[in-house]
This record gives sequence, structure tokens and C-alpha cells, in this order.
Amino acid sequence: MTVLSIIRDCLDALLHPSARYDALTRARHRAFMAPRLLGSLAAFAVFPVYLAMRGAPSAIEAAAFAWLIAPILLSWFLSRTGRYEGAHVLSSLALAGLIMAIAGTTGGIESFAAIWLVVVPLEAALSASRRVATFASLLALSCAGALILAGQLGWLPAGETSTAERGMLMAFGVGSATLYAAGLAFGAESLARTSVALLSREEERYRLLARNMSDVISRHQRNGAVQFISSAAEAMLGMPVAQLHGHGLFDRVHVADRPAYLTALSDAARGDVRSVEFRLRREPVGSERGHVDFIWVEMRCRPLDQDMGRESAREAEVVAVMRDVTDRKLSEQALNQARSAAEAADAAKTRFLATMSHELRTPLNAIIGFSEMIAQEQTLMLGAAQRREYAQLINDSGQHLLSVVNGILDMSKMESGNFEIASEPFSPRASLMHCCNLLALKARENGIDLVTDAPQDLPVMTGDPRAFKQILLNLVANAIKFTERGGQVTVSAAASSSQLTLRISDTGVGIAPDDLKRIGAPFFQAGKTYQRRHEGTGLGLSIVKSLVALHLGELTVQSRLGEGTAVTIKLPLVYTPPQVKPAESKIATLTPMPRQETQDKLQDKLQDKLQDKLQDLHQDQLQDQPALVKKSA
Repeated sequence: MTVLSIIRDCLDALLHPSARYDALTRARHRAFMAPRLLGSLAAFAVFPVYLAMRGAPSAIEAAAFAWLIAPILLSWFLSRTGRYEGAHVLSSLALAGLIMAIAGTTGGIESFAAIWLVVVPLEAALSASRRVATFASLLALSCAGALILAGQLGWLPAGETSTAERGMLMAFGVGSATLYAAGLAFGAESLARTSVALLSREEERYRLLARNMSDVISRHQRNGAVQFISSAAEAMLGMPVAQLHGHGLFDRVHVADRPAYLTALSDAARGDVRSVEFRLRREPVGSERGHVDFIWVEMRCRPLDQDMGRESAREAEVVAVMRDVTDRKLSEQALNQARSAAEAADAAKTRFLATMSHELRTPLNAIIGFSEMIAQEQTLMLGAAQRREYAQLINDSGQHLLSVVNGILDMSKMESGNFEIASEPFSPRASLMHCCNLLALKARENGIDLVTDAPQDLPVMTGDPRAFKQILLNLVANAIKFTERGGQVTVSAAASSSQLTLRISDTGVGIAPDDLKRIGAPFFQAGKTYQRRHEGTGLGLSIVKSLVALHLGELTVQSRLGEGTAVTIKLPLVYTPPQVKPAESKIATLTPMPRQETQDKLQDKLQDKLQDKLQDLHQDQLQDQPALVKKSA
């Protein structure tokens, strides 16, 4: 440990607590106290020697020693109060008082001590306070004026020194004042060097923070021009920082977000604190040329100088902090989409309940009502014709309920992936003509012309004939249902080398563009114009869409409101069901199935087969009794 470090530690222990936490203030207090303490201690050490060699001192010598020892009181004052400017004011007063005392007894303004009045404002300059420097300058001028005035009025004693002694004293005064001024200059240089070092250290600290922060720090003019931007922008935007200076950052702001970006900077330049979100174009490393990628950025900006009125002539600047909020924006979009999907699901549930309430309650009421009437035939005295009519109505209602339940079951099977396609060769033209013949009576009753265009040379196709008929029946029945009296429904078929094209067009009410996007969704019924004019669950086109997808086909719907609808279906002529992977089939054969689950699956299969037989029987009855087809269609 060196002597200087020991002295510095001792001085730091004497500092006021208010000066211990700021490096520059600590250096100034130390620079004020160190020379005064050392000078006072040196005067204390020299004073006994002086007495032994010279004897009793004169009044001037005693005043000089008192002045040399007095600075220790100034150091004590600064150490106890921490008032740096006040300590400098007291130091100026003490120095000026000593100069006046010596000059007043040694010739006034012509005294060798008068030159020391120049040192008074120089010493006050170390306070770095304009008020203290002004006070010291006025004090020195006042002392000089007082000495001149006292000399002119003859108030000062006449000098008794010779010319040689006066010259020696003048040389001593100039030399001592010069040495003291040199010490002040070195002290000022030391404080300036300390200030520059502290400033450089603080700048390096802030640059280190700016380099290692993930957020981007920038300084802007009011028009958005960038004057400084931290290196974090390079990682955020994938380009050198130098290209973002000036209007480089503004050029990368999305065109739609530029007004908000400039407005936020302008408001911040006027003294407000603003926050804005906008999109920035970035260039990811390794991206293809011309690839445009935007990220969402949140920018908080505030004025760089809070005292806007102090430098009004200078253009206001803004400091901004930007961070990447793309993940948050994506999360918000995902939440919005999930909310929209939940709202759509809730609306679909509501539509489903409303539709099923109507579709199930109406035939059930009919079944219950007419069965009660048949049960009370003796009381009501019903004839055979009425009983047959009521029985027929009960049968029609039951068939309608069966079709509704079958549609729901088929739709649930398709959505769960349990609907199986039984692929076999069949004639598409025969199935098409059969379906059109079934619905021809319904078309005639509604006053609609049903036109069938099926070439005789349509090739045999491989697929599920029941699913093919269900597709045609649903589409043609829908076309008839939503076509006004006097309209026309056209069913055409054409074959190419690999696929069969079916087109069912009508001149009906058509579908609105907004509803056309949702066609095929379960339980969706389009358009207020015809939403409840016809019965139905909204499952027909959804089942058609699923059956076409299971056959690896394509479905296209074209429609204009008030002009009609055209549905085009393209099916492969040869349908090849997807093969089960060997690993999956092996696992399925080797994995034992619980007994109860096996019984449940067998029961389900038996019920499915029984249902298929009932449907086939029902279709045969429909072929034999066209009138029955008319009522249940």
C-alpha cells in the first residue's frame, strides 16, 4: 500500500456522506480538502521551529501563520456539512481578508500582497459554480478598489522599506502567487481528467448495456431520422446497424404503420411519452432474395431533454426503446381465432338444437297424435280408410325420423373416421337413372322440370354404390327443394380416362357469397331467404362432402343469389381404398381385445348389418311404391 493510497483513504474517511456515492463529487471534495489539510499541518510543524529561530513573531507574521492554519477549519466545515460552494465562499473570504491585512500594512495597492487578489477568482473557479466564481471576482475587485481608495485618502501607513527590500518583497509576492496559481491549475487539470475518465467510464458502461440488451435503444429526430441505434437492431432485423441510420429504419416500417410511427415520435418530441406497435421488415439470415418477412415491434418513446423550454432553438430529439413482440401478437391472433372458433361452435350447437328440435318434434307429435287416434278408434268411430291413412302418416313420420337419425349417425361416423367404404364395380348410369326416377314424382309435384343427361357409354366404375346413390339423392333432392315452381334441375354425367364428372345444376334461389364459404359444414343452412321454408337438418351437403372425400374425389359449388346453383363432383373411376400398414395390422391381430369390448363391437356390427338390410328393404319398397317415395323424400 502506497503513501498516496493511505492519504486517499484518510481523506475518504473525512468526506461528508453526501459526497461518498458520486465519483466526481468525491474527487472535488478531496481536491478541496487535501491541500488545505496538508498546508495547515505543515504550518503547525513549521511554527515551533520558526519561534525557536526568530523569537516572538510580529503582528503580520502571526496573521500569516493564522491564515496558513485556518484552512483546516474550512476542511472541517466541508466534512461536517457537505456544502461545497459554501466552503469555497469561506475560502475566498479568508484569502481576501489575509491579502487586505498584509497589503494594508505594506503599502496598499502597491504592496507585494496585492498581486494575490488575482488568485482569489482563480481559486473559486475550482468550485465549478458560476455563482461562487462571480462572488470571488467581485470580492477581489472590491478589495482592490478599497486599497486604492484608502491610499488616496491617506488612511494607510507610509511604507518604511527601502527600494531593494520592496523589490524583493514584490518578487516574493509574484513568485508565491504564481506557485499558488500553478497549484490551482494542476488541481483543475486533475479534476478535468477525473471528470473525463468518469464520463468515459459511464459511456462505456452504457454502451456495454446497450450492446448486451435484447431491446433496441435508438435516438431520433422529430421526423423519424435515426441518429443512434444500438447493436441489438442487427440481431432483430438481420442487417448492419449503419444501414438503419437516417431514414433507413423508417424505410423498413410497414407502409400501413408509418403514420402511427411518425405520430408517436412527433408527440414524444413535444414532451409526451408514447407507445406504438408497428411492423418492421427484416431479412433473416439465409433467406431467399425477395423474401419479405415482417415482425411486430413495440416502441416506447420519450423526449430526450425533459426541459423543453431551455433549448427551444435546438430541434427536439426522442429516445426510443423497441422490442420484438411477434410471439405475443401470434398468441393474440391464436386466441382470437380460438375465440372465433368457440363462438362458431356455440352458434353451430344452437343451430343444431333448434334444427333437431323442429325436425324431431314435428314427426314425433304426428306419430303420438295419430297413434292415439287409432288407439281410440272405437270412441272416434274411425273407418278402415281413416285407419290406413293414419297408419300411413305414422309410417311416413317414422321414416322421416329414421332418415334424420341415419344422417346424424352417418355424419358422426365420418367425422370419427369409422365410416367404411365397400368398394365394388357398379354402373354409374344405372344408379343415376334410378335416383332421378325416385325423385321424378317429387319434381313434378313441385312443378319443376327434372332433366337427366347420362350417356349410354358411361364406363363401369369401382366404388361404394350405396354411397354413390346417397350423394345423388341428397344433391338432386336439395336442388328440387330450393327451386321455385317452373324452374329446372339438370343432372348430367361425363367420363374421362380416369374420372367421372357429375354436375347437378338448378335455377333456384341460389346462395349468397358469405354463405357459400360455409356450405358443407354440419347443420348449416344457408340464407335467411330460404332458411326455414323447407325441412332439413343441414346435414345433406355435409354428408355428400364427406362421402366424396372418402372416395378421394373433388366437390365444387358455384352459385349466384337468385340465379341458381351448380354442384360439380369428380370421382375416380377406380377407387382404391388406403391400405393398412403391416405393422398396424400385426399389432391389431396380436393385441388381445377385452371380452366386453369384443361383445360390444360384435353387437355394433350386427346392428349396422341389420340397419343396412332395413335400408335395402326400404329402398325396394320405394321402387315398388312411387307414392311413398313422394311423401318421404
